Amino acid sequence: MPGNGAYDVARKLWNGMIDKHPALIAFCANAADVAHAVSFARDHELLVAIKGGAHSFSGKSSCDGGLMIDLSGMKGIEVDAEERIARVQPRVLGGELDVQTQLYGLAAMTGSISRTGIAGLTLGGGFSRVSRKYGLMIDSLRSADIVTGDGKHRHASADENPDLYRALRGGGRKNPIRPWYCQKSSARHPN
Repeated sequence: MPGNGAYDVARKLWNGMIDKHPALIAFCANAADVAHAVSFARDHELLVAIKGGAHSFSGKSSCDGGLMIDLSGMKGIEVDAEERIARVQPRVLGGELDVQTQLYGLAAMTGSISRTGIAGLTLGGGFSRVSRKYGLMIDSLRSADIVTGDGKHRHASADENPDLYRALRGGGRKNPIRPWYCQKSSARHPN
């Protein structure tokens, strides 16, 4: 809370021009903590901002007078080299995922800035240096465990909560249309 010695450090974002002051900051270590924070915010009618990598240029990772849910304690990475899958918690940064996947001879489709949070990058589309060949990062999302606005923990995949899974991947299409810069083409895109 404001006045606590760690408050000013905890509310800072990557974009130093953003100077917001949440009423509360909840440090979450797991999905149960996030669910509790979301329920608390709903019960007290607080605006909520989620701070994962805190790389939101526009400052959406914080809010004035609301609850900032800080995911800095959720940095787990599990790589299954045989299945070629990485299970990643929301506060993992692109560079951290790169290091872990490279240990197994794999490459993650992270962004071009290593300090960008994986959750925001993925849900925002996830353009990377290999997108022209392999598509956007969101195209590779197989499932997600999320806490919805009602404070419930849900698993979303093609088989479980498929509407939520489609929404996370960009909306109503089962196979989202890739932007022009990810399409194979012999013609150059006009300026």
